[in-house]
Amino acid sequence: MKYKSAFLNNICNFLNIKEDGIYIDCTFGCGYHSLKILSFLNKKGKLYSFDCDPISINIGRKKIKDNRLILINDNFYNLKNYINYFNLNKKINGIIFDLGLSSIQLDDPFRGFSFLKNGPLDMRMNQKLGFPLKEWINKASEKNIYNIIKKYGQDYNSKKIAKNIFLYCKNNTLNYTNDLSNIIKYSVKYKDYKSKARVFQSFRIFINNELNILKNSLYNCYKYLCKKGRLLIISFHSLEHKIIKKFIKEKSDSNYLLLDNIPLTIKQINNFNPPELLYLGKFKPSNKDIIYNSRIRSAVLRLVEKI
Repeated sequence: MKYKSAFLNNICNFLNIKEDGIYIDCTFGCGYHSLKILSFLNKKGKLYSFDCDPISINIGRKKIKDNRLILINDNFYNLKNYINYFNLNKKINGIIFDLGLSSIQLDDPFRGFSFLKNGPLDMRMNQKLGFPLKEWINKASEKNIYNIIKKYGQDYNSKKIAKNIFLYCKNNTLNYTNDLSNIIKYSVKYKDYKSKARVFQSFRIFINNELNILKNSLYNCYKYLCKKGRLLIISFHSLEHKIIKKFIKEKSDSNYLLLDNIPLTIKQINNFNPPELLYLGKFKPSNKDIIYNSRIRSAVLRLVEKI
């Protein structure tokens, strides 16, 4: 299941669902959030759900027959195109991002996302686009491999792991997740589970350009919300948290000048930017939910409302 119990039961309270509202699920995945939102909408309500993974969208189209739901096989980075096409600008009541991988991706060994199951080193969200990890890693320099692991995995053993991956690729072809997993285990020797998770995460982020897409999407999507429309983001690791926190701080903190700065100069008046978002807080899953589904233990939900 895709983090099914993290915030699902309260998701519609967070979004303050209006029965006839317009909502966007930027990460359809297994469809849990979309189905929950649909259950609160009346016949006039609309939900636009995105996923760059065609497998998730195809499953959704077969399982959910509902004319209130529009499923779109595309990256949420291209949201603006659909906002314009469907004439939704400033009409959207809520947008949700769940940045976790779905079980459709994690449990399929042929996707290459998990070090627990052997499969080809791919890691693409959409296997029809871009290039699989094995194409890049077998040609990459030791420095480039190190930079990716260090930047996106933040593992203490980045240098040693990168060196051993590079040496392996000089004499062999690295094609499978088990081979990469074994190299990490050989390099670390202890607490290899955490290092495996960090290294696999780093390559997945790199292959899918996840952080740049997230950053650009956040700074654009909130503009499409109507007044009091809500933006809800569920993130799972520190690199995502950092981008989201910076975005929220920039858009919810006003640069009101202190009274002792009065009188204001013309330059200060011209540079004044009122806050655009109201920060409603961050939330974490309950201990009960974590026991039920350990994958959600690092999940953080942050909620903002358009002013």
